[in-house]
Amino acid sequence: MTQAFLWALLATSSLLVGGALGLGVKFGERTLGVIMAFGAGALISAVAYEMILEALRIAAGTGVTGIGFAIGAATFFLLDQLIGAVGAGRRKDIEAAHQSKLVVPLVLAIILDGVPESTVIGLSILDGEVSLAMLVAVFISNLPEAIASTTGMKSGGWSAARVMLLWLVIALACAVASAVGYVVLGTASEYWLAFINAFAAGAILMMLANTMMPEAYNHGGKLAGVFTVLGFAVSVSVVLLERTH
Repeated sequence: MTQAFLWALLATSSLLVGGALGLGVKFGERTLGVIMAFGAGALISAVAYEMILEALRIAAGTGVTGIGFAIGAATFFLLDQLIGAVGAGRRKDIEAAHQSKLVVPLVLAIILDGVPESTVIGLSILDGEVSLAMLVAVFISNLPEAIASTTGMKSGGWSAARVMLLWLVIALACAVASAVGYVVLGTASEYWLAFINAFAAGAILMMLANTMMPEAYNHGGKLAGVFTVLGFAVSVSVVLLERTH
């Protein structure tokens, strides 16, 4: 359990790094767009080669992977709609100014984005060691989200201390989710593990398609495609290195 917590905390620590960068460095919208594209590409690779492939390896021919994937995507879509209705629909918008009154919806929205990723990190430890590819993908993808959201918080009048406290709370919440997932699912059947992996994959892919990728293209232009491919390639390289060792 402790390992799951610490590995997930390491992955989500990039929220704090991104928050500090967002407070101290003025990034151009185009730069943030291509960073976001790179993170999206890394996560797409993790979805395909870490989550879906693992689910299929465990439960091929049972339909569990397809069911989990569809339910995960639908769950994220519905929860995202609800959170968007109370004001946090633009949490990844580089130009958005986040007002103080939206702090609760914003926290819930970012946790919604981060919990599936963190849970999969915890599950990977059940096989004996953490998934390095998933760890790298989550770390990279969190950076642009934190930078962009921090920029919006600054525009909304947030203090530096409040911004960093928010990212710390969210990182800890995601790490706790990873630890809880490890404990709860530690004795679960392989089919349940396949379902959770597929569920997380569907949720993450829906998040990428509806939030990160449109924002990356809006601000990064055609370069967003280039950096998405680069992010995917880097993440696949990590998977290959991990499996050859």
